[in-house]
Amino acid sequence: MEMTGGQALAAQLVREGVTTLFGLPGVQLNAAFDGLYEQRERLRLVSTRHEQGTTYMADGYARSRGEVGVAMVVPGPGVLNAGAGLATAYGCSSPVLLIAGQVPSAYIGRGLGQLHEIADQSGVLSGLTKWTAMARQPQEIPELVQAAFRQLRSGRPRPVALEVPPDILAARAEVRLLDPVPKTGLRTAPDPAVLRDAAALLKGAQHPVIVAGGGVLASGAWAELAALAERLQAPVVVTRNGWGALDSRHPLCLNSMGGSRVLPDADVVLAAGTRYVGAEAMAAERARVVLLNADPHDLGDPRHPALAMEADARLGFVALAGELEGLPRRPGPWCDLDAVRAACAELIQAVQPQARFLQALRTAIPDDGFLVSELTQVGYMTEIGYPIHQPGTLLKPGYQGTLGYGFPTAIGVKAGSPDRAVVSITGDGGFGWALPELATAKRFHIASVTVVFDDKAFGNVKRQQKEGYDGHVYGSELTNPDYVRLAEAFGIRGMRADSPEALEGALKEALADGGPVLISVPVGEMPNPWPLLGVRPLAMARR
Repeated sequence: MEMTGGQALAAQLVREGVTTLFGLPGVQLNAAFDGLYEQRERLRLVSTRHEQGTTYMADGYARSRGEVGVAMVVPGPGVLNAGAGLATAYGCSSPVLLIAGQVPSAYIGRGLGQLHEIADQSGVLSGLTKWTAMARQPQEIPELVQAAFRQLRSGRPRPVALEVPPDILAARAEVRLLDPVPKTGLRTAPDPAVLRDAAALLKGAQHPVIVAGGGVLASGAWAELAALAERLQAPVVVTRNGWGALDSRHPLCLNSMGGSRVLPDADVVLAAGTRYVGAEAMAAERARVVLLNADPHDLGDPRHPALAMEADARLGFVALAGELEGLPRRPGPWCDLDAVRAACAELIQAVQPQARFLQALRTAIPDDGFLVSELTQVGYMTEIGYPIHQPGTLLKPGYQGTLGYGFPTAIGVKAGSPDRAVVSITGDGGFGWALPELATAKRFHIASVTVVFDDKAFGNVKRQQKEGYDGHVYGSELTNPDYVRLAEAFGIRGMRADSPEALEGALKEALADGGPVLISVPVGEMPNPWPLLGVRPLAMARR
């Protein structure tokens, strides 16, 4: 049928199953937003206050639902602002589609000073995505949207980008909409020969260990992970990025601290969905390693595995379990995991007040509730000290460490899961990046709860300056508003909690409130959590 490029874009997104889009309008996107208007009964628009919010929210939506998150921004500064969210989604293997505006087709690449023009926008996007393309005529748009979804649903899930110039969005043409890309059947299965060799190694192992990374979460392979671990009775060391891939209460589950205690004695390690270049790899240097990863880049140098298996984590686990049929079940794991967990818990409890705040969070948030952990003193400790009872309910920014991601990401999580509790914990520094999105939460009735730990500083930087640079505190201290009054200025409920116990009570009340809530928690300087996390900050390395 005849339609504009903007109409074709919106209609094909609906065909692909998109029901929510996070975006900001602008002159190059007027025809696209007019197409969204026609689909408003089937595709909800959440308009943000800053472009960085579009991709952060799309990332939160994608990771919490296991579906594609979609964002839309104008070219140039809009794309650059959205870049931090794309980088986070890239680092966390999150399926996010960014639809980016462009300058008019005739002016692309000519450097004539068109509004929002930047040099080689396509090149900028290619460094933040696994695939990018540009529409050159309206008829191409359904095919390119379909290609984007095929990329998002195959191989390693990572963001993709589609650029559409304004003249292509506004032009009318005969356009054929396409059938949607299937949601299953596109992932990579393991090579049968490598699979048999990997199973043989695991069968002969006396001290097997499974290391589970964020790729297990991205694959949705938690049930298959548990089944394989139980068949082998192998301890499962869940990496900091993968925390939540196995219920913390599972008798075989260990955090990264626990991994440092069992991996040195492992003889065979199955490392799945992890880059395997950190503490786990160093601790298991005497073991024979089987790498299982959907991304071939994470199977090669500097790793030196006994076997490398390119496959989706879920398909790999299922195939390995099939090869292990008939293997006599061990009576239990080869080491005392209860003793390992007890030793780790004692160390965690010594870091106060972070441990008490974590306990307050875990008590107040339901088992199926989401915690979005920002880069803050309490947030760092979630990677080892916050028990996870349902997969994917802890979201972090991964190796990107994008300060300020937490609050807008939580809005995206809540937009995708309105019937589940969503709590964001952030420091005053990170919260300042995106606090205008309080207006977004209010306008669209997105009832996430935000906890701001207020120490009037970029606390981690301040401590590093004091400890590593002769006490030279410079540029790391902050002037903050009264957060309760700030919330009220946006028409949102504000609360204050002066202790972990008060935070627990405030959270329970806020989660029952039914609307967005901001909780301010005044705190002082907190002890350094890095030794427990196995991380040496650069400032410490200088000494």
